[in-house]
Amino acid sequence: MAMVMGIGLLLGVPLMFTAWWWVDDTAHQDLDDRLKRVSAELLDQEGPDGSVSGALDRDKFRLLVPEGGRLEIYFPVVSASGTDQEKVDIGVPFDEEPVTESLTLGEAGSLTLSVPSSQVRSRQWGAVGVVSLAVTTSIIAGLVVAAVTAGRLADPLEDVAARAARMAQGDFATEGRHYDIEELDRVSSALDAANREITIRLEREGRIVGEVSHQLRSRLTAIRLRLDELSIHPDQDVVDEADAALAQVERLTSELDELITAARGEQVARLDPVAVPEQVDQVVADYGQAFAVQNRTLSAVASGECAARVTPTRLREALSVLVDNALRHGEGDCLIETRELAGSGMIRISVSDEGAGVSDKSAPHVFQRGYSEGGSSGVGLPLARALIEADGGRLDLLQRRPPTFAIVVPRHEVDIDADQVLPRGPEPR
Repeated sequence: MAMVMGIGLLLGVPLMFTAWWWVDDTAHQDLDDRLKRVSAELLDQEGPDGSVSGALDRDKFRLLVPEGGRLEIYFPVVSASGTDQEKVDIGVPFDEEPVTESLTLGEAGSLTLSVPSSQVRSRQWGAVGVVSLAVTTSIIAGLVVAAVTAGRLADPLEDVAARAARMAQGDFATEGRHYDIEELDRVSSALDAANREITIRLEREGRIVGEVSHQLRSRLTAIRLRLDELSIHPDQDVVDEADAALAQVERLTSELDELITAARGEQVARLDPVAVPEQVDQVVADYGQAFAVQNRTLSAVASGECAARVTPTRLREALSVLVDNALRHGEGDCLIETRELAGSGMIRISVSDEGAGVSDKSAPHVFQRGYSEGGSSGVGLPLARALIEADGGRLDLLQRRPPTFAIVVPRHEVDIDADQVLPRGPEPR
């Protein structure tokens, strides 16, 4: 709309000036043409000696004077004292500023023809009005065409945008439409192709996940049976180790179920309050011996009750990924700190060690699936983030050197977006 009005003004203003000038030039040209005809008539009335004998025939001149105009004629006449100049006025006198044209005839005299400027101005304003009307009509027509065209484009664009939004939410069942607009039809066809490809890949991944989970459960069942046999061993130490291993197998089975649920995007019921320090203590118990073997310590500190609304297995698995990374790639002692963020309704669990940290090159990519550096698989951190985000939390690199990763999860009595507390953005230096 603004563009149409701008073009109308860019064309209309020069056209108005041109119309104003053209009417003024036409008026002067008309006066000049009339003076030429008056001069011809005056020369016809002069005698062979170049003077007028007797009175001028004013009726012929009056026909050449425009309405409301005035003609002044200076012509030579013969008198007793010689040749004199006589003046004749034809037309209506007026007081306003005139629009004048003059013509000099040498010894034959001179002519001046004038009309009131109001006559010329009225014609000029009339021309400007016609141009303004034409420009206004053009602008209105342009706006109508623009509105119709915009409506024709806006509805399909909104439809394509809504379809893309549904795809982003996991709805790949919608069929594309054609809009008889080449560009939009190409976009719609591309979305159709993307829908088919994503659907095929999801089905393939779903089959793989199902097969893998079945195989893992089968192997875990076999391990559980072997451990059950050891639980009746006469040596009490063997029985204790078998019971501990059985507990680990049970936890692994539970966590496997949670991972399968997250991978399939299944909805879970509203989460019950979970004591975060207890989950952290379990991770410390699992990895404490591994750190001790390397003459390192794994410790945890907590401030406050720190009850969060999370899935315990997901939280433990994410923490296990961070602690395992600290064990494999870090140095020195590892600390897990849990505390409530005052006024935010969130709980932050940070995992840090005393190693060299994350390089500037790797920091922006550590959560990208498949990115690997230093012998890592490129799967752990993306999986940990996905597990935390499945419960409405956030996992980010809080500090590069020394390395500190932070998990932010909602407290059990609040409902808040973790992005407000730990916003998405470039990784910190």
